[in-house]
Amino acid sequence: MRDRASEPGNLGPVEDVIRRHSARDFRRVDPADVVTAEWVRMKCQFGCGGYGRCLTCPPHSPTPERTRRMLDEYRAAYLIWWGDDSPDRETLGEIEREVFLQGHWRAFMFACGPCGLCSPCPLEHPCRHSRSARPAMEASGIDVYETAHRAGLPIEVVTCHEDVPNFYSLLMVH
Repeated sequence: MRDRASEPGNLGPVEDVIRRHSARDFRRVDPADVVTAEWVRMKCQFGCGGYGRCLTCPPHSPTPERTRRMLDEYRAAYLIWWGDDSPDRETLGEIEREVFLQGHWRAFMFACGPCGLCSPCPLEHPCRHSRSARPAMEASGIDVYETAHRAGLPIEVVTCHEDVPNFYSLLMVH
């Protein structure tokens, strides 16, 4: 028997899950407003020391084109702001699973930054942590800065060690 939580238009229970996991704030956004761009993935390749070092980062992560196609298959996205406290992969996996168990079988979470579940990642298929490991938004070509700005959430370039970073994840729900 289906309960009302899994009905397509009822996303209140999804928002309750996000709140329970101590997110600073979040916005429901149209997946069409999640910006993807080739340059984002290039910044991973030419600017991040983690390039090629884990299965959730390029060149193993989805390309911007593949990510765009995936985003277009969804009705809703939640841009989740964690403030300066980066959520661990286990927490993100728990959120995705709770939403899935509500009946949203397409639920999928994009994380932020390199994975870190294995140190170092053995680069073996299948991933040892497939329930928790998720690709980072930026590793999948999502322009986190533009997407956060469009959603009215805070984000600025970190220019020195004294600057406070902003961490985000993206939950996809159909």
